[in-house]
Amino acid sequence: MFERLYTHRASLALHRTGPLAEERIAYLCHLESQGFSTSSLQVIAAYLLVIACRLNLADRPGEFIANEEIDRQAALWATKGAGNRKPGRCSHQVFRSHARRWLQFLGRLALPPEAPKPFAQQIGEFADYLRVEKGLSSVTVYCRSLILHRFLAQLTAAECSLVNITIGQIDETLLGMVQAGHCLRSSVQNYASCLRAFFRYAEARDWCRKGLADAIQAPRVYSQTTLPAGPSWDAVQQLITNTAGDRPADVRDRAIIMLLAIYGLRAGDVRRLRLDDIDWDHETFRVRSPKNGQDRSLPLSPPVGAAILRYLQVGRPRSHYRELFLTLQAPIRPLRCINYVVAHRLRGLGLPLLHPGPHALRHACATHLLAEGLSLKEIGDYLGHQSPDATRIYAKVDLAGLRRVADFDLGGLL
Repeated sequence: MFERLYTHRASLALHRTGPLAEERIAYLCHLESQGFSTSSLQVIAAYLLVIACRLNLADRPGEFIANEEIDRQAALWATKGAGNRKPGRCSHQVFRSHARRWLQFLGRLALPPEAPKPFAQQIGEFADYLRVEKGLSSVTVYCRSLILHRFLAQLTAAECSLVNITIGQIDETLLGMVQAGHCLRSSVQNYASCLRAFFRYAEARDWCRKGLADAIQAPRVYSQTTLPAGPSWDAVQQLITNTAGDRPADVRDRAIIMLLAIYGLRAGDVRRLRLDDIDWDHETFRVRSPKNGQDRSLPLSPPVGAAILRYLQVGRPRSHYRELFLTLQAPIRPLRCINYVVAHRLRGLGLPLLHPGPHALRHACATHLLAEGLSLKEIGDYLGHQSPDATRIYAKVDLAGLRRVADFDLGGLL
């Protein structure tokens, strides 16, 4: 590794004979596999040598290094430098960042103790009950556990005892969530439903007061009170046109946006797409659903197939990952921020969208299909809806059609 990074004899000898040479080489090889350039590896290699000397790692084998010591040595390095070399003004942060990442790679970073979460044991047992007894998916169990952690942490910061929780505290917290505007009424209703299930389980285990679950009330939410908000189909076409460039970001984002808009996929559907999910011979691709464990096979339209193929040829970095969409800069890894990619593109159009993200394109797809004359059943099957209620709301979206009915000329009858 050092031979490929340095040609000067003095520099090469310095790195070869420096402390923890094998550990430094292993980490540099790991970074190289993640797509780091040679110039970046040269900079990191120089910092690793300094870190090993400053922290005296060779004389402390197996010892865990605390963040406080890293910060102290980083400050000294940035202030005094080393010999005749004066580090730059960002050396403090760079030293600290590389030291933590390398020590974590070596398993020698002393992580601070995680603050205990209120009711963690009870929520953990409830999660096991949902997973084993109820047979719920891991995604559903995770989401419900997250709701419980967030909500119960607001009830009491001092006493971690479910026995002390009253219905008054629960009602006050739920009402505060609505009044503060932090959650929609439908979201608060989901919170209440999750709390009822948890406290019903807690009552059976004698963790809390009897009758607490039945007393939890949620704000009333009327069916189909809100309309799904999405851009017009003209705006979607403009969004796709704006990604027609040759930059790697444009090539990748074009394929992502076309999958979201043309097929109405969710962000998670696109994030989970793998190279093996595309059947080029039969021009189909597979969408995985972790919630119900069922996969869907969709036809791969020529424009979308061409966008994906171009991304694979000129936009996707070389990597051992099998996920379809990857980050563009090192460290190369599966792309997780689908929401940010789409939101950034939508904001560029200046549209007045309350939630500019992948789901807005899903709404645009459903509305466009409705305008094209497809039935709600066909739209629901296309979008992968499990319940007709999830699709029925789009019957209220075609405002232009309603206006044509309202403006119909009755020939002077009125």
